[in-house]
Amino acid sequence: MTRVTARGLRDSAVAPASAPASVAPASVAPASVASAPVASASVASASVASAVASLSVASASVAVAPAVPAAAHPASVRPAPVRPAPARPGRDVASVAAPSGVRSTPPSRLPRPRLCTLPEAVAQNVSRMRQSTSAQIMAVVKADGYGHGAVAVAEAAVAAGATWLGVTDVAEGRALRAAGLAVPILSWLNPGGIDAVAAALDRIDVAVGSVDELRALIVDAVAPVRVHLHLDTGMARGGCPLADWPELLRLARAARGRVEVVGVMGHLPRADEADPAANAAAVLRMRHGRDAVLRAGFGPVLVHLAATSGALTDPATHFDLVRVGAGLVGIDPSLTTVLTGAARFTAAVVHSAFVPAGTAVGYGGAHVTDRATHLAVVGVGYADGIPRELARDAGVELDGGRHPIVGRVSMDQIVIDTGATAVPRGAVATVFGPEGGAVPSAQDWARWAGTIPHTIVTGIGPRVERGIA
Repeated sequence: MTRVTARGLRDSAVAPASAPASVAPASVAPASVASAPVASASVASASVASAVASLSVASASVAVAPAVPAAAHPASVRPAPVRPAPARPGRDVASVAAPSGVRSTPPSRLPRPRLCTLPEAVAQNVSRMRQSTSAQIMAVVKADGYGHGAVAVAEAAVAAGATWLGVTDVAEGRALRAAGLAVPILSWLNPGGIDAVAAALDRIDVAVGSVDELRALIVDAVAPVRVHLHLDTGMARGGCPLADWPELLRLARAARGRVEVVGVMGHLPRADEADPAANAAAVLRMRHGRDAVLRAGFGPVLVHLAATSGALTDPATHFDLVRVGAGLVGIDPSLTTVLTGAARFTAAVVHSAFVPAGTAVGYGGAHVTDRATHLAVVGVGYADGIPRELARDAGVELDGGRHPIVGRVSMDQIVIDTGATAVPRGAVATVFGPEGGAVPSAQDWARWAGTIPHTIVTGIGPRVERGIA
């Protein structure tokens, strides 16, 4: 008799006295061997007739493959019986109800691809930053908290000691206010311009980096807007050029009552080098800009220049506040400090097969197996944030081991080689996470893709379910 588990595995029971030769033994045959359709029959509570060739389970037909002699497979790699993955809380598919004495066919639902944010890791990273500086910490949660969820990251950071929040535009700041976050918020970059009315209403500071931008804000302001004047300290990517700084200050002074200057900011172009000498010119510009603001009659003002790398490596850049974004989620661009990854990305195996040597895998047959092996298809692809171009050592964790990705990354799937291990449908792979060992990190993926980890964590697609640990 054969029982069928919730993961589609067959368990051996008491065998009939004489089974037909066409009925396969209890172990699962390789996927490369064609399966024979099986006629339906009822499962009896009494003895099972030896001539039964098939059975009906939970109204679904189960295919039984013909037996394959062991000699058909190389001694080093035989198709292992498919076994259930080790139980992991919240990661395995629950059994489906079935008639008495019979477990159900494979469930139609699998664990969805999921990015789980880890607030405790965010808190640990803020604590590490506080060890490096006496300045206030602004938790920058732009790009939806570097892909980790702006509200979740902001709440964890504030609880750990961050006193400011930073965003890309006023709309992002309003979402944080709606979530109940009351600390000061600064919006800079503002790709759609500045909503002066909303900024004043929700108490969101804005950065202004040019004379034209300040003029437009003054026209739109119907209530005082708190402003941080942004000086170009060497990026040439934003901020007011030093030559225009006096005109910006004159205009701000004339617009008192509509704008209130409360801060001065810049940005370090070479902080990732972890060399204070590389930051010296920007620091000097920042000091000159600050001093001009104070001479113009503004003050006190909050001065901020450093982001994560500067905060970790160069105290001269800290001034009154440091802006930490990538560092919140475990990324140190300077590569000087070990931080904790703040998310775990998982996805289920949706198909598996045993294939012979010489099997072409994926589009274009870019990979050909050099031995008989087991392949498992994981249900994420480049539409979900998996880089299409990867180094040969790219892989994912599954059941405690690192397994290489083989063949091309597809829009919706990747294929991994699990060697002698047969992996059941529904087993959960970890794409990246903070655990180390067999579990890749976002930094590993950046190295495999020839990019930076920022693009990995911010590139996770909208089909991936989000959650919080």
